[in-house]
Amino acid sequence: MKKILWIIILTFLMLHSDLAAQPALNKSSWDGFPWWKQNNLRVIQTNLPDYEAATLNADSLVKDLVNVSANTLIINAGGIMAFYPTRLDFHYRNPYMKPQMLGNVIAQCHTKGIRVIVRFDFSRIHESIYRAHPDWAYISPKGERMINRDMYVVSINAPYVQDRAFRIVGEVLDMFPVDGIFLNMPGYQVNNPYEAKYHGIDQNEADKKAFFDFSGGLTLPVEENRKDSVYLKYLDFKVHTGKAWSEKLYELVKSKNDRVAICTYTDQYVDIIRHESQTNTLPYWPYNASDNVANAMGSYPDHIISNASIQQISFQSRYNAVEPEEVAIRLYENIANGSGLDMSMMGDFMNYEDERNFDIFKKVYGFHKKNEIWYGNYSSLSRIAVIAPGSWPSGLSAQEYRGIQLMLKESHIPFDIIEQKEIANRAVVLKKYRLIIMPDITGLSAEGVATIKDCLDAGVNIISTNQTLTDNPAALKKIFSAAAVNADHEGTGNYIEVDDYKIFKGLRKQKILSWKFNMGLYDFSLMDEKLLPLMSKSRPGPPEIIGGHEFMGYHTVGIKKYPQASAVLFPSNIGRLYYMHGYEQYKILFTDLMKYILSAVDDQVVTNAPPRVEVVLKNYNRNIPANFKKEGSEGMIMHLINLTGFSGNTYFDPILIGSMNFKLKSSFKPAAVFALSNKAAIPFVWKDGYVSFTVRNLRDYEAVVLRK
Repeated sequence: MKKILWIIILTFLMLHSDLAAQPALNKSSWDGFPWWKQNNLRVIQTNLPDYEAATLNADSLVKDLVNVSANTLIINAGGIMAFYPTRLDFHYRNPYMKPQMLGNVIAQCHTKGIRVIVRFDFSRIHESIYRAHPDWAYISPKGERMINRDMYVVSINAPYVQDRAFRIVGEVLDMFPVDGIFLNMPGYQVNNPYEAKYHGIDQNEADKKAFFDFSGGLTLPVEENRKDSVYLKYLDFKVHTGKAWSEKLYELVKSKNDRVAICTYTDQYVDIIRHESQTNTLPYWPYNASDNVANAMGSYPDHIISNASIQQISFQSRYNAVEPEEVAIRLYENIANGSGLDMSMMGDFMNYEDERNFDIFKKVYGFHKKNEIWYGNYSSLSRIAVIAPGSWPSGLSAQEYRGIQLMLKESHIPFDIIEQKEIANRAVVLKKYRLIIMPDITGLSAEGVATIKDCLDAGVNIISTNQTLTDNPAALKKIFSAAAVNADHEGTGNYIEVDDYKIFKGLRKQKILSWKFNMGLYDFSLMDEKLLPLMSKSRPGPPEIIGGHEFMGYHTVGIKKYPQASAVLFPSNIGRLYYMHGYEQYKILFTDLMKYILSAVDDQVVTNAPPRVEVVLKNYNRNIPANFKKEGSEGMIMHLINLTGFSGNTYFDPILIGSMNFKLKSSFKPAAVFALSNKAAIPFVWKDGYVSFTVRNLRDYEAVVLRK
């Protein structure tokens, strides 16, 4: 009996040997690193309306932050209005401001080990400043100002942003021992997002002169037209001026204190890239946080990512929060993909108008604090990369992109995301994948096109959908040996014929599939293989007269063979079709095509888990100083996020899932497998390069650690 007891004790100690390091993990052990590099952010942002500066209590606020296990606060400082006693006559003072408010909050936070990032917004100036300096403000092609009540949108190239903004930041840094600065709404403004109104390209005289000098004498365009060479030059101008401004800010901040972090939504000259999960449009996107974090992590791996769960339903409904179940999904997706936790609310906790999510913050932030050693130090093991059309994709290209992700997520196929403008910069990494998916990707640089071609030559398969490269016929021919006859053919009413059941195994009971949205007509005559013949539109009308679909002479999939890879062109909106309508036949079609190109596409995670259980699989190293930038890994960690409560337009409590079997491809036999929630050992079998185990009773989230 004693022998059995000792075996149990020794097994427990071996399993928890990694955990023993956690209590010793303290702030002093990270003293040699910039504080944000630990990547354990638990951020609460208090977006203060002007009047709350009169009632905010530092003691109460810090008590609430400690209660939810926050370690970082973002709070208003200046720009639109000063929340501190500014001495600058061009910096409008909040009339409700208490002189000691900001200083007291910073001091109280620091006594509890909470970092403080101060918020600036230089997108607008108060009417009193505008009256004195109208030349600082935005003006539309129609001569209109962009105004929100008594706040005027500024011009990026006018003196306020180019000079006064730096003086404001410098004043705050000189007055307060802040840990970071956050820039809200940086960059050029063409829309008034608070009123959903488009105004156009800024025609301020400062912008005209700056563009004239940059372009060698060109006139500032008045329309956004990608077919206009002057507008394309203007896009280069915006990138150039944005980079120059960010560099100047970076030099200012770091010259005063190199331990002050710079945080904003751009990627250059910043320490923390901020992103946002919002719910503004239908259909709802339950993978929004995973999308945001994976995109930023894959595109900018040297940065820390902080994806904010935005509480508000909309700009017009700021005090009504989104559902707690949605917030929980966002927060779990953040930490599963390598970000910390981040939540943005209107005002502070005291007398808050919608407290439904407070228990979620406390639960998830507390769990992360307790287990932070297992988060924030991940590396990819995915063999598939999805190219994102941008860091904030929108419109039809976003629907195509999201639909492809949705298919992969529901099929439990791991993948990474890389933003299209970073393709050339990530060339070495891209060659390590087995498959790259390009959903409706246009506007690739010459370097980006060359990188894709190099990937094919190196044995990386490519699948492109919809209008990818239609803006570059030479590149389309170079990579695919194809040409667009009509890239904008409306496919609604057309059918495609399932012509090879050896490839499309999941469609054996179907001869044709209906279509909707775009279905490009392409010349595939020089391609090596053609699949899925396109059938003409059916005759509309009553049953007695329908039919008539016949082969049109076009195929919907073309394949060009390279010595070690294939380039697949599928010029249709298959991603958008699945995203908007969800018929599973389209997912089956696409995943079968993937398997035909790469037979091992779905062998990393084999499971009977429901499609609405999100599986995020990563290599991990414990988040300790000794492992900072360490090569290799200490094992794998599998995150399970239960999305079964998502109905399409409502978030309910997730359904309790009693048992799920997993078979993970693994190059090592684990020394231990355990659930992070309770540290309980999970029995497993390791055979033929796979580790198999069962996860029981998934409520909302679980992480399974497979330790080497």
